[in-house]
Amino acid sequence: MKQKIALVFTLMVFTICAFAQSDRYSSAVKPSLLGVHFNALDIYTPVTLRNSSSSRKFTNLKDMDYGMGISYWKGLSKTIDFSTKVNVLFHSYSAVDREELLYKKEVGVELEPTLNIRPYGDNSLIAPFLTTGIGGGYYSGKFGAYLPTGVGIQVNFKSTTYLFVQAAYRWTLDHAVLKDNVLYSLGFAQNIGRDKPKVMMAPPPPVVLDRDGDGVLDADDKCPDTPGLAALQGCPDRDGDGIADGDDKCPDVAGIAKYQGCPIPDTDGDGINDEEDKCPTVKGVARYQGCPIPDTDGDGVNDEEDKCPSRPGPVSNQGCPEIAKEVIEKVNFAAKNVFYATGSYKLLPKSFKSLNAVADLMKTDESLMIDIDGHTDAQGSDEKNQVLSDNRAASVKNYLISKGIAESRLKSTGYGETKPVADNTTAAGRAKNRRTEMTVRNF
Repeated sequence: MKQKIALVFTLMVFTICAFAQSDRYSSAVKPSLLGVHFNALDIYTPVTLRNSSSSRKFTNLKDMDYGMGISYWKGLSKTIDFSTKVNVLFHSYSAVDREELLYKKEVGVELEPTLNIRPYGDNSLIAPFLTTGIGGGYYSGKFGAYLPTGVGIQVNFKSTTYLFVQAAYRWTLDHAVLKDNVLYSLGFAQNIGRDKPKVMMAPPPPVVLDRDGDGVLDADDKCPDTPGLAALQGCPDRDGDGIADGDDKCPDVAGIAKYQGCPIPDTDGDGINDEEDKCPTVKGVARYQGCPIPDTDGDGVNDEEDKCPSRPGPVSNQGCPEIAKEVIEKVNFAAKNVFYATGSYKLLPKSFKSLNAVADLMKTDESLMIDIDGHTDAQGSDEKNQVLSDNRAASVKNYLISKGIAESRLKSTGYGETKPVADNTTAAGRAKNRRTEMTVRNF
């Protein structure tokens, strides 16, 4: 079905191109138009695009919802138009299941002002355009807003009648009222402004001597045998930089008079010209005014990627110093020797020696930080296990704080029974799953 529609539309466009004459069109600025549109609303395609577990596909026409709209268009410049639409769409905005989507239809009324940007003037026969704006509507007793962004193509029938084909992705600003959707639109619009301006006939050529035909009389033409510009006394300017080719050292590249028609140089080739480059002989980036990204500690990891910009360290540790292996081993040993009262988050005294050793390490090296993770077995409810793991990890954190370690250097997290390391159906496996883990880091 989609292929048939595309074929019919293509044949229609080619037919228009074959019989229309662009030289009969009016101004390059769009006149005032009033239009009528047929709309198709696609709710399902955005869902498949966002859902990584589903296949990406576009909704069939028969599965879309439909509606009508009216529009007003007015050109702001040769390539920018303003338009505003009033849409009426029939869709189950408040549906909660598939059956309601199929049988329960509700009415949405929308107002959608947009700007439409074209690469060509309005007097082009066929012109693509980009659309962006903001819209809002009333849906099943609720107000919602969205941001439309899309593409379209217009066919201009002598600046009197227009055909518009549009597709817009509309990001909702209130998911409780309206889902992300795609709106397809086919519309016709009629010129309601003044009659199109008549094409002015070119004045007859002056009966004067102008050998190169550039409109500059030979008496005033410094280049009488080469077509040129009146502003340059009849001499050509191939690169359009306002400097005549005869005085331009770079006649095929636009430049400035200061460099005799050549562009401002970029000695280091970093895309930042020497006049704005604070390091003109070394490649850099714009945000550092043409200089390279700094590396304060000289470790080969630039400051923007260095987690420890003032302390040298390898790339493997994101620019921070490597933590000694014996420190990591001591923290891991301490984590395996943290014990709690059964079913409680109260630390047992036999845990204190190991935790005191961790506190001593952190006092010795104030760059060290520790992540404390609590885990449980699968006995009991998920909720109770989550709370118990949170509290156990927090108990270790609070103990280290009581030993003089700043809270900002500690992070505690409970994972409940969600990250087992052994089989929860055996006593030995459950014992392994009831654990506290501590990870030492320095960034």
